[in-house]
Amino acid sequence: MNRRAAAEDGFVAGAESLAFGVLIFVLGTLLIVNLWAVVDARFATSAAAREAVRAATATDSADGTAAALDAAREAAATALAGHGIDPARAEVAPVGALRLERCAEVTMRVALSVPALVLPGIQRRLTTFEVVGEHREVIEPYRSGLAGEVDCGF
Repeated sequence: MNRRAAAEDGFVAGAESLAFGVLIFVLGTLLIVNLWAVVDARFATSAAAREAVRAATATDSADGTAAALDAAREAAATALAGHGIDPARAEVAPVGALRLERCAEVTMRVALSVPALVLPGIQRRLTTFEVVGEHREVIEPYRSGLAGEVDCGF
């Protein structure tokens, strides 16, 4: 038996496992990157919702709820742009009625669709992930610029 031939036994099977290992590593890395995009969008929507509520509650009641909603959308757009996300992709809306009264609870919701990454060999996007951030805040009872008496029930 030739000694050189015996030393190369099993080489072909080892080369295949290296190729599959690299393929799994690359696809796993792409999966982690996609998951991080969803986590990053969650941070961005939470910050945008928080800033939207703060802008809405800082609006005077004499300006009306339309002005409060405009201020909330502008603040959310600024927060999303700060995270590197196009504000046109997000939907900013109040949850329930937007009331600018003392002790009223204001809740804003920011929704954003995050597309799944295209994996090699797949021609279309698999799905999109809907990421939602909500924040609620109570309007301060002794804040100036609001009509009415302080009666918060506590």
